[in-house]
Amino acid sequence: MKILNQKQIRETDAFTIKNEPIASIDLMERAASQFVKRLLKKVLIQGEIHIFCGKGNNGGDGLVAARLLMNQNYVVTSYIIEYSNQASEDFVCNYDRLKNTKTARIIHLDENSKFPRIENNDVVIDAMWGTGLCRPIEGFSKSIIEKINRSDAKIIALDIPSGLFCDGINSDSSIVQSDYTISLQTPKLCFFLADNHQYVKNWEVVDIGLSKEFIDNLDVSYYLTEKKEIKKAIQSRNPFDHKGNFGHALLISGSTGKMGAAILAAAACLRSGAGLLTVQVPKSANSLIQIAVPESMSIADSNENCFSEIPDLTSFSAIGIGPGIGTDTVTQHAFSKLIQQVQKPLVIDADGINMLALNPALLKELPDNTIITPHIGEFDRLAGRSENQFERLSKAKEIAIDNQITVVLKGKYTAIVRTDGKVFFNPSGNPGMATAGSGDVLTGMILGFLSQNYATFEAAKIAVYLHGMAGDYAANKFTEISMKASDIIDHIPKAIKKLLN
Repeated sequence: MKILNQKQIRETDAFTIKNEPIASIDLMERAASQFVKRLLKKVLIQGEIHIFCGKGNNGGDGLVAARLLMNQNYVVTSYIIEYSNQASEDFVCNYDRLKNTKTARIIHLDENSKFPRIENNDVVIDAMWGTGLCRPIEGFSKSIIEKINRSDAKIIALDIPSGLFCDGINSDSSIVQSDYTISLQTPKLCFFLADNHQYVKNWEVVDIGLSKEFIDNLDVSYYLTEKKEIKKAIQSRNPFDHKGNFGHALLISGSTGKMGAAILAAAACLRSGAGLLTVQVPKSANSLIQIAVPESMSIADSNENCFSEIPDLTSFSAIGIGPGIGTDTVTQHAFSKLIQQVQKPLVIDADGINMLALNPALLKELPDNTIITPHIGEFDRLAGRSENQFERLSKAKEIAIDNQITVVLKGKYTAIVRTDGKVFFNPSGNPGMATAGSGDVLTGMILGFLSQNYATFEAAKIAVYLHGMAGDYAANKFTEISMKASDIIDHIPKAIKKLLN
Protein backbone atom coordinates (compact mmCIF):
# COMPACT_ATOMS: atom_id res chain seq x y z
CA MET A 1 0.00 0.00 0.00
CA LYS A 2 1.39 3.37 -1.00
CA ILE A 3 1.71 6.09 1.63
CA LEU A 4 0.95 9.40 -0.05
CA ASN A 5 2.40 12.68 1.10
CA GLN A 6 0.44 15.90 1.56
CA LYS A 7 1.01 17.10 -2.01
CA GLN A 8 0.13 13.72 -3.53
CA ILE A 9 -3.10 13.50 -1.53
CA ARG A 10 -4.15 16.89 -2.86
CA GLU A 11 -3.22 15.89 -6.44
CA THR A 12 -5.12 12.59 -6.18
CA ASP A 13 -8.22 14.42 -4.94
CA ALA A 14 -8.00 16.84 -7.87
CA PHE A 15 -7.47 14.09 -10.45
CA THR A 16 -10.41 12.07 -9.12
CA ILE A 17 -12.71 15.12 -9.18
CA LYS A 18 -11.73 15.92 -12.76
CA ASN A 19 -11.59 12.42 -14.25
CA GLU A 20 -14.24 10.33 -12.47
CA PRO A 21 -15.80 12.90 -12.80
CA ILE A 22 -17.30 13.85 -9.46
CA ALA A 23 -18.04 17.20 -7.83
CA SER A 24 -15.78 17.94 -4.87
CA ILE A 25 -18.83 18.31 -2.62
CA ASP A 26 -19.97 14.79 -3.61
CA LEU A 27 -16.50 13.38 -3.00
CA MET A 28 -16.65 14.89 0.48
CA GLU A 29 -20.03 13.21 1.01
CA ARG A 30 -18.56 9.88 -0.05
CA ALA A 31 -15.53 10.26 2.20
CA ALA A 32 -17.59 11.17 5.26
CA SER A 33 -20.01 8.32 4.55
CA GLN A 34 -17.15 5.82 4.64
CA PHE A 35 -15.87 7.40 7.82
CA VAL A 36 -19.27 7.06 9.52
CA LYS A 37 -19.70 3.44 8.40
CA ARG A 38 -16.37 2.47 9.94
CA LEU A 39 -16.98 4.57 13.04
CA LEU A 40 -20.24 2.79 13.79
CA LYS A 41 -18.60 -0.62 13.29
CA LYS A 42 -15.67 0.14 15.54
CA VAL A 43 -17.01 2.38 18.29
CA LEU A 44 -19.88 1.72 20.69
CA ILE A 45 -21.63 5.09 21.07
CA GLN A 46 -23.58 5.29 24.32
CA GLY A 47 -23.65 9.02 24.93
CA GLU A 48 -23.67 12.16 22.83
CA ILE A 49 -21.36 12.91 19.89
CA HIS A 50 -19.35 16.15 19.85
CA ILE A 51 -17.84 17.03 16.46
CA PHE A 52 -15.22 19.78 16.46
CA CYS A 53 -14.85 21.28 12.98
CA GLY A 54 -12.31 23.62 11.48
CA LYS A 55 -13.29 25.76 8.50
CA GLY A 56 -11.40 23.86 5.82
CA ASN A 57 -12.26 20.61 4.08
CA ASN A 58 -11.52 18.47 7.14
CA GLY A 59 -14.18 20.51 8.91
CA GLY A 60 -16.45 20.00 5.92
CA ASP A 61 -16.02 16.23 6.30
CA GLY A 62 -16.98 16.65 9.95
CA LEU A 63 -20.18 18.52 9.06
CA VAL A 64 -21.22 15.76 6.66
CA ALA A 65 -20.51 13.18 9.36
CA ALA A 66 -22.68 15.17 11.77
CA ARG A 67 -25.61 15.17 9.36
CA LEU A 68 -25.27 11.45 8.61
CA LEU A 69 -25.08 10.54 12.30
CA MET A 70 -28.11 12.71 13.09
CA ASN A 71 -30.00 10.85 10.36
CA GLN A 72 -29.35 7.69 12.36
CA ASN A 73 -30.82 9.30 15.48
CA TYR A 74 -27.60 9.99 17.36
CA VAL A 75 -27.45 13.14 19.48
CA VAL A 76 -24.84 15.28 17.73
CA THR A 77 -23.48 18.73 18.45
CA SER A 78 -21.20 20.40 15.89
CA TYR A 79 -18.70 23.00 17.10
CA ILE A 80 -17.25 25.44 14.57
CA ILE A 81 -13.78 26.71 15.54
CA GLU A 82 -13.78 30.39 14.54
CA TYR A 83 -10.05 30.77 13.99
CA SER A 84 -10.56 32.59 10.67
CA ASN A 85 -13.13 34.63 8.77
CA GLN A 86 -12.50 32.47 5.72
CA ALA A 87 -13.81 28.98 4.97
CA SER A 88 -13.54 26.53 2.08
CA GLU A 89 -16.41 26.37 -0.42
CA ASP A 90 -17.27 22.79 0.50
CA PHE A 91 -17.28 23.68 4.19
CA VAL A 92 -19.75 26.52 3.54
CA CYS A 93 -21.98 24.27 1.43
CA ASN A 94 -22.11 21.54 4.07
CA TYR A 95 -22.58 24.08 6.84
CA ASP A 96 -25.70 25.35 5.05
CA ARG A 97 -26.98 21.78 4.55
CA LEU A 98 -26.52 20.99 8.22
CA LYS A 99 -28.00 24.30 9.37
CA ASN A 100 -31.15 23.58 7.38
CA THR A 101 -31.61 20.27 9.18
CA LYS A 102 -34.34 20.71 11.81
CA THR A 103 -32.53 18.96 14.65
CA ALA A 104 -29.10 20.46 13.95
CA ARG A 105 -27.16 21.68 16.99
CA ILE A 106 -24.36 24.03 15.93
CA ILE A 107 -22.20 26.04 18.33
CA HIS A 108 -19.53 28.53 17.29
CA LEU A 109 -16.42 28.66 19.47
CA ASP A 110 -14.04 31.61 19.71
CA GLU A 111 -11.63 32.95 22.33
CA ASN A 112 -14.56 34.15 24.48
CA SER A 113 -16.53 30.91 24.38
CA LYS A 114 -16.99 28.52 27.27
CA PHE A 115 -15.79 25.02 26.47
CA PRO A 116 -18.72 22.57 26.31
CA ARG A 117 -19.35 19.92 28.92
CA ILE A 118 -18.31 16.48 27.69
CA GLU A 119 -19.32 13.37 29.64
CA ASN A 120 -17.22 10.24 30.05
CA ASN A 121 -19.46 8.11 27.83
CA ASP A 122 -19.59 10.71 25.04
CA VAL A 123 -17.63 10.51 21.79
CA VAL A 124 -15.53 13.38 20.42
CA ILE A 125 -14.85 13.52 16.68
CA ASP A 126 -11.87 15.64 15.70
CA ALA A 127 -12.34 17.30 12.28
CA MET A 128 -10.49 20.54 12.93
CA TRP A 129 -7.35 20.38 10.79
CA GLY A 130 -6.49 17.82 8.14
CA THR A 131 -3.41 16.87 6.16
CA GLY A 132 -2.80 20.41 4.90
CA LEU A 133 -1.57 21.70 8.27
CA CYS A 134 2.01 22.98 8.08
CA ARG A 135 2.47 25.06 11.25
CA PRO A 136 1.77 24.52 14.96
CA ILE A 137 -1.72 25.41 16.22
CA GLU A 138 -1.80 28.49 18.43
CA GLY A 139 -4.17 30.79 20.32
CA PHE A 140 -7.59 29.72 21.55
CA SER A 141 -7.55 26.77 19.10
CA LYS A 142 -4.63 25.37 21.07
CA SER A 143 -6.60 25.60 24.29
CA ILE A 144 -9.53 23.74 22.68
CA ILE A 145 -7.20 20.86 21.79
CA GLU A 146 -5.83 20.81 25.33
CA LYS A 147 -9.35 20.64 26.79
CA ILE A 148 -10.38 17.89 24.38
CA ASN A 149 -7.31 15.89 25.46
CA ARG A 150 -8.20 16.35 29.14
CA SER A 151 -11.70 14.96 28.63
CA ASP A 152 -12.38 11.31 29.42
CA ALA A 153 -14.45 10.80 26.29
CA LYS A 154 -13.34 8.53 23.47
CA ILE A 155 -11.63 10.68 20.83
CA ILE A 156 -11.91 9.76 17.15
CA ALA A 157 -9.82 11.59 14.55
CA LEU A 158 -11.26 12.05 11.08
CA ASP A 159 -8.40 11.35 8.66
CA ILE A 160 -5.59 12.63 10.93
CA PRO A 161 -5.39 13.98 14.49
CA SER A 162 -5.48 17.77 14.37
CA GLY A 163 -2.09 19.33 14.94
CA LEU A 164 -0.08 16.47 13.42
CA PHE A 165 2.03 17.18 10.36
CA CYS A 166 1.13 14.65 7.68
CA ASP A 167 4.70 14.04 6.52
CA GLY A 168 6.76 14.12 9.69
CA ILE A 169 7.14 15.30 13.27
CA ASN A 170 5.56 18.32 14.95
CA SER A 171 7.47 19.00 18.14
CA ASP A 172 4.66 21.21 19.46
CA SER A 173 2.41 19.45 21.97
CA SER A 174 -0.86 21.03 20.71
CA ILE A 175 -2.04 17.85 19.01
CA VAL A 176 -5.23 15.88 19.52
CA GLN A 177 -4.53 12.62 21.34
CA SER A 178 -6.90 10.36 19.46
CA ASP A 179 -7.92 6.93 20.70
CA TYR A 180 -8.73 5.88 17.17
CA THR A 181 -8.01 7.46 13.78
CA ILE A 182 -9.99 6.65 10.66
CA SER A 183 -7.75 7.70 7.78
CA LEU A 184 -9.15 8.46 4.34
CA GLN A 185 -7.78 6.39 1.42
CA THR A 186 -4.17 6.18 2.61
CA PRO A 187 -2.24 5.98 5.87
CA LYS A 188 -0.09 9.01 6.65
CA LEU A 189 3.66 8.86 7.24
CA CYS A 190 3.25 10.43 10.68
CA PHE A 191 1.32 7.33 11.85
CA PHE A 192 4.50 5.23 11.64
CA LEU A 193 6.76 7.45 13.75
CA ALA A 194 7.19 6.45 17.39
CA ASP A 195 7.21 10.09 18.50
CA ASN A 196 3.55 10.36 17.42
CA HIS A 197 2.23 7.29 19.22
CA GLN A 198 0.38 9.25 21.92
CA TYR A 199 -1.61 10.99 19.17
CA VAL A 200 -2.30 7.97 16.94
CA LYS A 201 -2.80 5.03 19.28
CA ASN A 202 -4.86 3.00 16.80
CA TRP A 203 -5.69 3.70 13.18
CA GLU A 204 -7.40 2.21 10.17
CA VAL A 205 -7.79 3.22 6.53
CA VAL A 206 -11.09 3.47 4.64
CA ASP A 207 -11.27 3.51 0.86
CA ILE A 208 -13.10 6.64 -0.33
CA GLY A 209 -12.81 5.84 -4.02
CA LEU A 210 -9.94 8.08 -5.07
CA SER A 211 -8.51 7.21 -8.49
CA LYS A 212 -6.66 3.89 -8.26
CA GLU A 213 -5.12 4.54 -11.67
CA PHE A 214 -3.62 7.83 -10.50
CA ILE A 215 -2.32 6.34 -7.24
CA ASP A 216 -0.76 3.39 -9.09
CA ASN A 217 1.27 5.82 -11.20
CA LEU A 218 2.51 7.93 -8.30
CA ASP A 219 6.17 7.67 -7.32
CA VAL A 220 6.14 7.48 -3.52
CA SER A 221 8.89 7.12 -0.94
CA TYR A 222 6.98 5.10 1.66
CA TYR A 223 4.88 1.93 1.59
CA LEU A 224 2.99 -0.27 4.02
CA THR A 225 3.59 -3.98 3.47
CA GLU A 226 0.41 -6.03 3.02
CA LYS A 227 -0.15 -9.73 3.65
CA LYS A 228 -1.02 -10.44 0.00
CA GLU A 229 2.45 -9.21 -1.07
CA ILE A 230 4.18 -11.63 1.30
CA LYS A 231 2.00 -14.54 0.25
CA LYS A 232 2.79 -13.84 -3.40
CA ALA A 233 6.53 -13.54 -2.72
CA ILE A 234 6.97 -16.93 -1.01
CA GLN A 235 8.33 -19.48 -3.47
CA SER A 236 6.56 -22.80 -3.94
CA ARG A 237 8.47 -26.09 -3.73
CA ASN A 238 8.79 -28.80 -6.34
CA PRO A 239 8.08 -32.42 -5.25
CA PHE A 240 11.51 -33.44 -6.58
CA ASP A 241 13.42 -30.74 -4.68
CA HIS A 242 16.06 -31.77 -2.13
CA LYS A 243 17.89 -29.94 0.66
CA GLY A 244 20.57 -28.77 -1.76
CA ASN A 245 17.95 -26.72 -3.60
CA PHE A 246 17.33 -24.53 -0.56
CA GLY A 247 20.79 -23.27 0.12
CA HIS A 248 23.51 -23.68 2.70
CA ALA A 249 23.58 -20.93 5.32
CA LEU A 250 26.56 -20.02 7.49
CA LEU A 251 25.81 -18.42 10.85
CA ILE A 252 28.75 -16.91 12.76
CA SER A 253 27.38 -16.39 16.22
CA GLY A 254 27.94 -16.75 19.95
CA SER A 255 30.69 -16.16 22.49
CA THR A 256 31.23 -17.13 26.10
CA GLY A 257 28.08 -16.24 28.02
CA LYS A 258 26.10 -15.43 24.84
CA MET A 259 25.47 -18.79 23.22
CA GLY A 260 21.71 -18.40 23.54
CA ALA A 261 21.84 -15.92 20.64
CA ALA A 262 23.47 -18.53 18.40
CA ILE A 263 20.93 -21.19 19.34
CA LEU A 264 17.95 -18.91 18.73
CA ALA A 265 19.24 -17.64 15.38
CA ALA A 266 20.11 -21.16 14.22
CA ALA A 267 16.72 -22.61 15.09
CA ALA A 268 14.94 -19.70 13.40
CA CYS A 269 17.04 -20.11 10.26
CA LEU A 270 16.03 -23.75 9.90
CA ARG A 271 12.37 -23.00 10.64
CA SER A 272 12.50 -20.48 7.77
CA GLY A 273 13.35 -23.14 5.21
CA ALA A 274 17.13 -23.21 4.82
CA GLY A 275 18.21 -26.53 3.31
CA LEU A 276 21.47 -26.71 5.25
CA LEU A 277 22.91 -24.68 8.11
CA THR A 278 26.40 -24.52 9.53
CA VAL A 279 27.01 -22.56 12.71
CA GLN A 280 30.50 -21.32 13.57
CA VAL A 281 30.88 -21.02 17.34
CA PRO A 282 33.77 -20.72 19.82
CA LYS A 283 35.61 -23.98 20.43
CA SER A 284 34.20 -24.34 23.93
CA ALA A 285 30.61 -24.21 22.63
CA ASN A 286 30.86 -26.70 19.78
CA SER A 287 29.15 -29.54 21.66
CA LEU A 288 26.47 -27.18 22.94
CA ILE A 289 25.29 -26.05 19.50
CA GLN A 290 25.18 -29.62 18.20
CA ILE A 291 23.01 -30.69 21.14
CA ALA A 292 20.77 -27.61 21.14
CA VAL A 293 20.21 -27.53 17.35
CA PRO A 294 20.95 -31.07 16.11
CA GLU A 295 19.72 -30.28 12.60
CA SER A 296 22.64 -27.88 12.10
CA MET A 297 26.28 -28.62 11.40
CA SER A 298 29.03 -26.76 13.23
CA ILE A 299 32.49 -25.29 12.84
CA ALA A 300 34.54 -24.88 15.97
CA ASP A 301 36.58 -21.69 16.01
CA SER A 302 40.15 -22.17 17.24
CA ASN A 303 39.43 -19.56 19.92
CA GLU A 304 37.81 -20.99 23.04
CA ASN A 305 35.64 -17.93 23.74
CA CYS A 306 34.87 -15.92 20.60
CA PHE A 307 34.92 -15.57 16.81
CA SER A 308 38.50 -15.16 15.59
CA GLU A 309 38.89 -16.74 12.14
CA ILE A 310 37.09 -16.94 8.82
CA PRO A 311 36.17 -20.39 7.48
CA ASP A 312 36.24 -21.37 3.82
CA LEU A 313 33.18 -19.58 2.43
CA THR A 314 33.01 -21.43 -0.90
CA SER A 315 30.12 -23.78 -0.15
CA PHE A 316 27.79 -21.28 1.50
CA SER A 317 24.94 -19.48 -0.26
CA ALA A 318 24.43 -16.80 2.44
CA ILE A 319 26.11 -15.68 5.64
CA GLY A 320 24.78 -14.26 8.89
CA ILE A 321 26.98 -12.70 11.55
CA GLY A 322 26.59 -10.80 14.78
CA PRO A 323 24.26 -12.35 17.37
CA GLY A 324 26.19 -12.80 20.59
CA ILE A 325 29.70 -12.63 19.06
CA GLY A 326 30.91 -9.77 21.25
CA THR A 327 33.42 -7.11 20.26
CA ASP A 328 36.70 -8.61 21.43
CA THR A 329 39.79 -7.27 19.61
CA VAL A 330 40.37 -10.56 17.76
CA THR A 331 36.68 -10.63 16.82
CA GLN A 332 36.89 -7.11 15.39
CA HIS A 333 39.91 -8.11 13.32
CA ALA A 334 38.20 -11.25 11.97
CA PHE A 335 34.99 -9.30 11.28
CA SER A 336 36.92 -6.73 9.22
CA LYS A 337 38.62 -9.48 7.21
CA LEU A 338 35.27 -11.15 6.55
CA ILE A 339 33.73 -7.92 5.24
CA GLN A 340 36.67 -7.40 2.91
CA GLN A 341 36.56 -10.96 1.54
CA VAL A 342 32.94 -12.07 1.41
CA GLN A 343 31.00 -11.89 -1.86
CA LYS A 344 27.90 -13.76 -0.68
CA PRO A 345 24.57 -12.30 0.54
CA LEU A 346 25.18 -11.15 4.09
CA VAL A 347 23.03 -10.24 7.10
CA ILE A 348 24.67 -8.35 9.98
CA ASP A 349 23.07 -7.89 13.38
CA ALA A 350 23.83 -7.04 17.02
CA ASP A 351 27.58 -6.95 17.77
CA GLY A 352 28.25 -6.98 14.02
CA ILE A 353 26.53 -3.60 13.81
CA ASN A 354 28.38 -2.41 16.91
CA MET A 355 31.65 -3.28 15.18
CA LEU A 356 30.57 -1.33 12.09
CA ALA A 357 29.98 1.62 14.43
CA LEU A 358 33.50 1.21 15.82
CA ASN A 359 34.92 1.18 12.28
CA PRO A 360 32.51 3.12 9.99
CA ALA A 361 34.87 2.84 7.02
CA LEU A 362 33.75 -0.80 6.74
CA LEU A 363 30.32 0.40 5.55
CA LYS A 364 31.87 1.27 2.19
CA GLU A 365 33.34 -2.23 1.91
CA LEU A 366 30.11 -4.14 2.53
CA PRO A 367 29.34 -6.44 -0.41
CA ASP A 368 26.28 -6.22 -2.59
CA ASN A 369 23.25 -7.97 -1.10
CA THR A 370 24.04 -6.94 2.49
CA ILE A 371 21.32 -6.44 5.10
CA ILE A 372 21.91 -4.77 8.46
CA THR A 373 19.27 -5.13 11.18
CA PRO A 374 19.81 -2.55 13.93
CA HIS A 375 17.47 -1.70 16.76
CA ILE A 376 17.33 2.00 17.67
CA GLY A 377 20.28 1.87 20.09
CA GLU A 378 22.53 0.07 17.60
CA PHE A 379 21.47 2.40 14.82
CA ASP A 380 22.24 5.51 16.85
CA ARG A 381 25.69 4.13 17.62
CA LEU A 382 26.22 3.61 13.90
CA ALA A 383 24.68 6.81 12.53
CA GLY A 384 24.84 9.21 15.48
CA ARG A 385 22.08 10.16 17.87
CA SER A 386 18.81 11.36 16.31
CA GLU A 387 16.36 13.81 17.84
CA ASN A 388 13.34 11.83 16.62
CA GLN A 389 12.29 8.86 14.52
CA PHE A 390 11.86 10.93 11.36
CA GLU A 391 15.49 12.06 11.53
CA ARG A 392 16.56 8.48 12.26
CA LEU A 393 14.60 7.26 9.24
CA SER A 394 16.23 9.90 7.05
CA LYS A 395 19.67 8.70 8.15
CA ALA A 396 18.70 5.09 7.43
CA LYS A 397 17.77 6.12 3.89
CA GLU A 398 21.12 7.86 3.45
CA ILE A 399 23.04 4.80 4.68
CA ALA A 400 21.06 2.48 2.38
CA ILE A 401 21.61 4.66 -0.70
CA ASP A 402 25.24 5.62 -0.02
CA ASN A 403 26.35 2.05 0.68
CA GLN A 404 23.83 0.19 -1.50
CA ILE A 405 22.68 -2.01 1.37
CA THR A 406 19.29 -2.89 2.86
CA VAL A 407 18.62 -1.42 6.29
CA VAL A 408 16.09 -3.09 8.60
CA LEU A 409 15.42 -0.49 11.30
CA LYS A 410 13.59 -2.48 13.99
CA GLY A 411 10.68 -1.14 16.01
CA LYS A 412 6.89 -0.99 16.23
CA TYR A 413 6.65 -0.52 12.46
CA THR A 414 9.98 -2.03 11.41
CA ALA A 415 11.21 0.04 8.46
CA ILE A 416 12.88 -1.89 5.65
CA VAL A 417 14.89 0.60 3.60
CA ARG A 418 15.77 -0.49 0.08
CA THR A 419 18.97 0.48 -1.74
CA ASP A 420 17.05 3.18 -3.64
CA GLY A 421 15.87 4.76 -0.38
CA LYS A 422 12.29 3.49 -0.61
CA VAL A 423 10.91 2.59 2.83
CA PHE A 424 8.53 -0.29 3.56
CA PHE A 425 6.85 -0.32 6.98
CA ASN A 426 5.90 -3.67 8.49
CA PRO A 427 2.49 -3.93 10.22
CA SER A 428 2.81 -7.29 12.01
CA GLY A 429 4.12 -7.82 15.54
CA ASN A 430 3.42 -6.60 19.06
CA PRO A 431 5.15 -5.16 22.16
CA GLY A 432 5.69 -8.65 23.59
CA MET A 433 8.46 -9.05 21.03
CA ALA A 434 10.50 -6.41 22.87
CA THR A 435 12.34 -9.16 24.71
CA ALA A 436 15.84 -10.62 24.77
CA GLY A 437 16.60 -12.76 21.73
CA SER A 438 13.81 -11.54 19.48
CA GLY A 439 16.32 -9.83 17.19
CA ASP A 440 18.45 -12.98 17.03
CA VAL A 441 15.37 -14.85 15.82
CA LEU A 442 14.85 -12.27 13.07
CA THR A 443 18.48 -12.55 11.98
CA GLY A 444 18.12 -16.30 11.66
CA MET A 445 14.92 -15.94 9.65
CA ILE A 446 16.44 -13.43 7.24
CA LEU A 447 19.45 -15.72 6.81
CA GLY A 448 17.12 -18.63 6.13
CA PHE A 449 15.41 -16.82 3.27
CA LEU A 450 18.66 -15.35 1.92
CA SER A 451 20.15 -18.83 1.72
CA GLN A 452 17.20 -19.97 -0.43
CA ASN A 453 18.20 -17.44 -3.09
CA TYR A 454 15.53 -14.87 -2.37
CA ALA A 455 16.50 -11.38 -3.48
CA THR A 456 17.98 -9.39 -0.61
CA PHE A 457 15.09 -6.99 -0.15
CA GLU A 458 12.47 -9.75 -0.54
CA ALA A 459 14.23 -11.92 2.05
CA ALA A 460 14.18 -9.05 4.54
CA LYS A 461 10.55 -8.12 3.86
CA ILE A 462 9.26 -11.71 4.09
CA ALA A 463 11.25 -12.50 7.23
CA VAL A 464 10.23 -9.31 9.04
CA TYR A 465 6.54 -9.88 8.26
CA LEU A 466 6.58 -13.55 9.31
CA HIS A 467 8.62 -12.71 12.42
CA GLY A 468 5.89 -10.29 13.48
CA MET A 469 3.13 -12.69 12.55
CA ALA A 470 4.73 -15.51 14.57
CA GLY A 471 5.12 -13.05 17.43
CA ASP A 472 1.41 -12.26 17.26
CA TYR A 473 0.54 -15.94 17.55
CA ALA A 474 2.96 -16.30 20.46
CA ALA A 475 1.36 -13.32 22.23
CA ASN A 476 -2.10 -14.82 21.75
CA LYS A 477 -0.92 -17.98 23.48
CA PHE A 478 1.34 -16.62 26.21
CA THR A 479 0.35 -12.89 26.43
CA GLU A 480 2.66 -10.02 25.49
CA ILE A 481 4.05 -9.97 29.02
CA SER A 482 4.98 -13.66 29.29
CA MET A 483 6.15 -14.54 25.77
CA LYS A 484 9.85 -15.10 25.06
CA ALA A 485 11.95 -15.24 21.90
CA SER A 486 11.83 -19.03 21.53
CA ASP A 487 8.02 -18.78 21.48
CA ILE A 488 8.36 -16.80 18.26
CA ILE A 489 10.39 -19.62 16.70
CA ASP A 490 7.77 -22.17 17.76
CA HIS A 491 5.10 -20.19 15.90
CA ILE A 492 6.98 -19.63 12.62
CA PRO A 493 5.39 -22.75 11.08
CA LYS A 494 1.91 -21.58 12.06
CA ALA A 495 2.57 -18.15 10.54
CA ILE A 496 3.78 -19.65 7.26
CA LYS A 497 0.90 -22.11 7.13
CA LYS A 498 -1.67 -19.41 7.83
CA LEU A 499 -0.15 -17.13 5.22
CA LEU A 500 -0.06 -19.77 2.50
CA ASN A 501 -3.56 -21.04 3.25
